[in-house]
Amino acid sequence: MARCHLHKFGGSSLADADCYRRVAHILLTHGNSDDLVVVSAAGKSTNFLYKLLELKDTAQLWQEELQVLISFQQNLIEQLLSNEQATSLRERLSIDKYQLISLFSQDELKEYERSEVVSFGERWSARLLAALLRESGVAASDVDARTLLLADEGGVPQIMLVESRQRVRQVLNDHPNERLIITGFICANSRGETLLLGRNGSDYSATLIASLAAIERVTIWTDVEGVFNADPNKINDAKLLKSLSLDEANRLAHLGSPVLHNRSLQPLFDTEVSLAVRSSYASHTDFTLIAPRSSSASAPVVTNLASVSLFNFRITTEISNLAELLAASGLNPLAHWQLAHGRVELAFTHENQQQVRAILESEVPGVSDLLLRENLGLVALVSADAELYRRGFARLLSRDARPLFNDGLSLVTLVPCANVNLLTQKVHRRCAGPRKRIGVLLLGVGNIGEAWVDLFTRARTSLNKELEACVELVGLLSSKKALLKEEGIGLSSWKQEFEQQATPWLYDHLFEQLQALDCDEIIALDISASAELTLQYPEFFARGIHVVSANKLAGSGPLAFYRELKQQLGNRRLFWRYNASCGAGLPVQHALNDLHNSGDSIEAVGGIFSGTLCWLFENYDANKPFSELVLEAKGLGITEPDPRDDLSGRDMQRKLLILAREIGHEIELEDIELNSLVPSALADIPLEQFLGRITELDGEMLQQFQAAAEQDKVLRYVAGLDVIEGQLKAAVGIQWVDREHAYANLTPGDNVFVIRSAFYQDNPLIIRGPGAGREVTAAAVQSDLAQICRDLLQE
Repeated sequence: MARCHLHKFGGSSLADADCYRRVAHILLTHGNSDDLVVVSAAGKSTNFLYKLLELKDTAQLWQEELQVLISFQQNLIEQLLSNEQATSLRERLSIDKYQLISLFSQDELKEYERSEVVSFGERWSARLLAALLRESGVAASDVDARTLLLADEGGVPQIMLVESRQRVRQVLNDHPNERLIITGFICANSRGETLLLGRNGSDYSATLIASLAAIERVTIWTDVEGVFNADPNKINDAKLLKSLSLDEANRLAHLGSPVLHNRSLQPLFDTEVSLAVRSSYASHTDFTLIAPRSSSASAPVVTNLASVSLFNFRITTEISNLAELLAASGLNPLAHWQLAHGRVELAFTHENQQQVRAILESEVPGVSDLLLRENLGLVALVSADAELYRRGFARLLSRDARPLFNDGLSLVTLVPCANVNLLTQKVHRRCAGPRKRIGVLLLGVGNIGEAWVDLFTRARTSLNKELEACVELVGLLSSKKALLKEEGIGLSSWKQEFEQQATPWLYDHLFEQLQALDCDEIIALDISASAELTLQYPEFFARGIHVVSANKLAGSGPLAFYRELKQQLGNRRLFWRYNASCGAGLPVQHALNDLHNSGDSIEAVGGIFSGTLCWLFENYDANKPFSELVLEAKGLGITEPDPRDDLSGRDMQRKLLILAREIGHEIELEDIELNSLVPSALADIPLEQFLGRITELDGEMLQQFQAAAEQDKVLRYVAGLDVIEGQLKAAVGIQWVDREHAYANLTPGDNVFVIRSAFYQDNPLIIRGPGAGREVTAAAVQSDLAQICRDLLQE
C-alpha cells in the first residue's frame, strides 16, 4: 500500500530542543505510522559548517569553532533523550567529530569531501529526530539520502530518476509501518561521493522523494503559516491563501516568493502530489495547499523584487529563439519586452546577471548595443485569471514604469527601486487587497491625540479584519505643522515622524494634498478645540471627507452653520459623528437616536455634563470655602487653566445645545438660559486678577448651600431641557436636588444624563460614568471612527 504523507522540517523548525519536541508532537498528531520525514540541519548548523570550511581555507584555527558545534549537538542530545538513547547518539557523534577532525587535517579537501563536511548537519538532525520518536514509543529510523538519491555530477546535480526511484521503493519495502527520517539537501554520485542539492535543497529533496515514492501529499513545515497574497511583513492586511494551483505557485516562485522555491516545485509537475505549506509553530492554524489544479477561483497574489537587472539590446534573431537558448542554460527571464527598432528588454535577478551577460555577449548571434540597468525593481501580480486585473493594475502605473508584461499567469512591471514598495501597496489594495483603503487624518496631536493613537494601535488589526478593509493613519495636524504620508504613518514612530518631517501648512494646500492621497475614503478626527478648524467643515464635506468631532464648537455653533453642515451631509453619502463632543465615551447620543428610531418621543433631557463641576459640588460641604475647593481642583489639573471656563457653565450649555439639536430642536445657544457661577464683575478681568478675587464666589455659594440644606437638599450644577406642551425650555445653572436624586450621588468627576420620554416616563433612563478624560474621549472617537467605517463598507 502506498504511503500517503511526507513531512519536511527546515532548520528554523529544528532550532532547539523545544523545536524538536514540537516537531515530534506534530508527527504524532498530524501523521501516520508510515509517514516519511525529510529534515534540514538544526538551526544555523549548515552555516556553521560552511564557516569551518572557510576557516580552514584561510589557514585559521577551526578547532574551537568545531567544539562549539559539537557541544550544540551534545546539548540537544542531553535535553531530548534518556540515557540509553543518549549514549548511542553520543558515541556516533564522537565518531563524527573525529571524522571531521580527520577531514580538516588534510592539506586540501576535494569537492566531495567539502560536501561531506556540510552533510553532517542533516545527518545529525535525522538521527536525533528518529531517536526522539523511538523514545516516544513509535518505530522510526534515520535514512541517509545518499543511499536513495543517485545523481550525475555537474554544477547542480541532476538526479537519475529511474535508479533513484528503484532505491527509494526498495527502502520503503524494507521498512514497512515505520517512520523514516531522511536527510535533506544531500545525494551521492555513482561512486558514493557526497553531492549537495544547492540552495533550498532540502525542500527539493522532499518534493523529489515524494514524487519518486508516489506520495499523495508533501507538507513543508516552516516558520510561516503558508503563502500570503502579499508579503505580510510589508503589507499589513495581507491574507493567507488557502489554495493555489501548481502553475501559479511556480510562477510566484520564479518571481521571487520568499516561501516558495522554483526548483522545489518541479518534481510535482505531471504528478498528483499536492503540497501544503504550514507553520510548525502554529500547527492548528490554516495553511496553504498547492494542488496540481486549483479547485476554486484564483485569488491574485502580489509580489515584488526590490532590485533586478534589465538588459536592453538590439537583436536580429527572433526573441523566441533567444528564450530557448537561455532556457537551455537554466535561465528564464522574469519578464521581457519587444521594443521598436529591433530592441529587446529582458529582466533577470541579480544573481543571474553575469551568466546572462556572458551568454548574450558570446553565444547569441545578432546581439549588439547591450545596455544594463540596475536601478529598477519588479512588481507583479500572479493569478490564473491575471487578465481580469490588467486594467486595474495598468491604471496605477506612472510614466517611468514598464508596460505590463502578461504571460497569462502574471502581470509584471518594472519601476524605479524607490517606487517598488508604494506600487506594491497600491496594486495589492486595488487588485488583491480589501475593498477599501480608509485614510485617517488626526487633527490635534496633544494628550487626547496620543491616547487615540495608542488605542488605534491596539484596535487596528481586529478592525481591519472585521471590515476586510485597510484603515490607516495617513495624516497628523497641529495648529502649526502637518504631516501627510500616502503609505501611512508608523503607529510606533508617529511622534518622531511628526517631529522630523512635519511642515507648515495652509488650508488650501492641505485639501489639495488630501485629495491626492491614494485612499478610497478619508476620515478626519477633530480632537482640537479650534473654532477656526470647525469653520472648515463645509470644505471637508465638499471634498468628500468624513468627520469625527470631539470638538464641540461645530455642533454648538450658529444654527445657520449647523444647518449648512447637515444639508451637505444629506446631499451626499457623507458621515459626521460627534459622540465624543458630549459625554465622551458615554453612549448618550446613541441612546437618543435609538429612542427616536424606535418611535419614542423625548420629553426631557438633563444632567451634569461637566466632570469638573461634578467634582466641585460633590466635594463642597461648606466646611471649606468654595473658592479654596476651586483652587485645589486647579492644582490637581481638574479645571481648565482658567477655571472660569468651567465655572461659567458655557461648556455644559454647548453640550446641552448639541443634545437638543440631536433630538430635533433647532435652537441657538442663546436660547438656553445660562446661570454662570462667575459674577459679571469677574467674568472678563485678567486671570491673575480673578484668582486674587476668587473669594467673592464664597458668599453666594454658602448661602445657597445653607438654604438647600434647610430643606434637606444638596446643590448641583445642572443642565436640562424640557418640552412642555410643545414649548422647549432649556437652562443651565445651580439646582437644589433631593439627596436621593440621580444627580446627588455621583463619583466626583463623573457625568450623568437623565432621559425622560414617552417610554421612560416615571422611571427615566439614566446614563452615568466618566464623561471626560483622555482615554474615554479617545475611545469615543475610536468608536465613531469604527462606525463610519462600517457605514462606508455596507453594500
